Amino acid sequence: MGEKILVTGGAGYIGSHCVLELIEAGYHPVVVDNFSNAVQGEGTVAESIRRIEKLLNTTIQFHQLDLLDRPGLENLFKKHSFAAVMHFAGLKAVGESVEQPLRYYKVNLTAAMNLIEVMQANKVRNLVFSSSATVYGDPKHLPIDEQHPAGGCTNPYGKTKFFIEEIIKDQCKAEKDWNAVLLRYFNPIGAHSSGLIGEDPQGIPNNLLPYVAQVAVGRRQCLSVFGNDYDTVDGTGVRDYIHVVDLSKGHIAALKKLKENCGCKVYNLGTGKGYSVLQVVKGMEKASGKEIPYKIAPRRGGDVASCYADPKLAEEELGWKAEFDMERMCADLWRWQSMNPTGFSKSTSS
Repeated sequence: MGEKILVTGGAGYIGSHCVLELIEAGYHPVVVDNFSNAVQGEGTVAESIRRIEKLLNTTIQFHQLDLLDRPGLENLFKKHSFAAVMHFAGLKAVGESVEQPLRYYKVNLTAAMNLIEVMQANKVRNLVFSSSATVYGDPKHLPIDEQHPAGGCTNPYGKTKFFIEEIIKDQCKAEKDWNAVLLRYFNPIGAHSSGLIGEDPQGIPNNLLPYVAQVAVGRRQCLSVFGNDYDTVDGTGVRDYIHVVDLSKGHIAALKKLKENCGCKVYNLGTGKGYSVLQVVKGMEKASGKEIPYKIAPRRGGDVASCYADPKLAEEELGWKAEFDMERMCADLWRWQSMNPTGFSKSTSS
């Protein structure tokens, strides 16, 4: 059996894809999730995890657990001997964080503190943290490299990611045998090529691609494009979109980096290429064969014209590079959405 890796939030969109990649890379993931961003399947197992078990013909250890449950977390660490932890769990909607800042600070920061303290008590000193490009705030230069100033976040969600990064950095400075890799994602999209797992937002999607996919499949009537007067190729906002499978492979590369006793390292995970909202719409129209109706709406507060990564450091130090282009991202997203028009619940995939 491979090394045991604790995956917090492992039933969610990014976490579940990483669980699949961990198994394929020979690791033994132990998954915890509280179903805040995941759908419960049969019994107490998340539907995404059940499907990975079926796809790979394996069984996955799954525990329904909230990281705010400190005694439950301590019991988990007593049951298992973990080589490392991948920390995905947390609240993640930017707009909601502006409306409910106290909830975001309480949940995300308390969960991280509980996890790191229980790791410390059990001498588990290797951590991969799911951070975000939101820590950079408004871009001062493009492309954004890891030297770009961080902390000027425009919303409480981004601030929680930045604060957790700082906590981890300070812990690695204080205890030299700790190793951590902080992965700053840009915009993960797409789905596993099987179409069995993908992004299933609870409620109205906050992100562009799942919303576009739901319009294409008939769940939503029309896409609102927020602003068409930016200084970009077609006036709409430009972002760096990365295939979730590429992103997951970046986490496997990060786990290997921990073996080098690397201390605390920070890497961007992106493609380095920006796509506009309308380019994404055209990509989904091609993938789905359907016209996607949209209307131009006023700009949203806090949105920037362009944001894309310089991912060279990850290529140089992790040996990782994103492989999939926008056409593949849209094709895989459409396969997931068309096979699962209502997401994990009451879907056509059994």
